Amino acid sequence: MSLPRVVYRTHAILRMFLRGVSEDDVRHVLEPVEVIEDYPDDTLYPRRLILGWRAARPLHVVAAFNKDENETIVITV
Repeated sequence: MSLPRVVYRTHAILRMFLRGVSEDDVRHVLEPVEVIEDYPDDTLYPRRLILGWRAARPLHVVAAFNKDENETIVITV
């Protein structure tokens, strides 16, 4: 199953740049998802704190999931 469209918030792009994290790294973390914590009642869309690994490097991603638009919104990395 492929990921929905991925949208990056400005904050996420800045953090990715500062931490040397690529879009491929983020997509790797988002498929499959290892959820550390759920925030189902957040305003607008439910969010999740996700843990993934790229080689030996742990990556945490906070993402919201907009089912109506079939998109994942990356908030921070």
